[in-house]
Amino acid sequence: MNIRFTKMQGAGNDFMVIDNFSSAIHLSAEQIKQLADRHFGIGFDQLLLVEKGSQAAVDFKYRIFNADGGEVAQCGNGARCFARYVFDKGLTQKHKIVVETASGIITLLLQADKQVTVNMGAPQFEPSKVPFIAEKREKSYSLQINDPGHPLSNSSNEFDSPYTHVVSVAVVSMGNPHAVMIVDDLETANVAELGPLIESHPRFPERVNVGFMQILNPHEIKLRVYERGSGETLACGTGACAAAVSGIQLGLLESPVLAHARGGKLQIAWTVEGNSVMMTGPAEMVFEGSIELVD
Repeated sequence: MNIRFTKMQGAGNDFMVIDNFSSAIHLSAEQIKQLADRHFGIGFDQLLLVEKGSQAAVDFKYRIFNADGGEVAQCGNGARCFARYVFDKGLTQKHKIVVETASGIITLLLQADKQVTVNMGAPQFEPSKVPFIAEKREKSYSLQINDPGHPLSNSSNEFDSPYTHVVSVAVVSMGNPHAVMIVDDLETANVAELGPLIESHPRFPERVNVGFMQILNPHEIKLRVYERGSGETLACGTGACAAAVSGIQLGLLESPVLAHARGGKLQIAWTVEGNSVMMTGPAEMVFEGSIELVD
């Protein structure tokens, strides 16, 4: 099967975009993993499929798949790349695009400076909406996890109990689940080891994206995100939204918030609970091509 694609990136978060608007390409999880491989495939954090909407009020529908082949409901950086793709490809001439996703309807606004603003919808803090297992809603939660640096953590001796410690996280859904941890120094944060431990923590039934946030001032943060199914990425749009609203909820940040990711900057605006989060950032085409997918 020969697949034509466009490679795009938003703040370093990279995507393979396929026009499924006038065709019907169906890919298995294994095929998506093959395409996502950065040595033997195209290489990407997420795959985006452009499709026809199922509702009269929307312009398009798009589906999102992580590098491990699993489908997810939302991707902020992907939404901006989606908007730039359908406009540049002549699939629409609108600058305000209404799009159907698995998490609901979102609105994309193409700006004159080639930035794209996404109405990400309202954040969900109720544990059942994330989903997250908790007795009641809190501004932050304590998670008990294995200490990755302790020798008993991976002990095979049944008489040894793994050494555990507690981390504090804010929990929110931005169409996908996020846990946000505040750190003093982002460069020394143990993202590689803590990320997967929190991602697969049993209190997150659908796993979770893990954000590590360093607060620079009330309007500025630095952020690294370990994404479920993809690992650490250069940027995460929903992760930036989750970090900003969590910091605002905790009284540590004020809108608007400029998030510095390793791949670029994202501007997040959110005023009060129940209101939508507005995210603005770049979206660019990297290259186009085709690939023969071997069965």
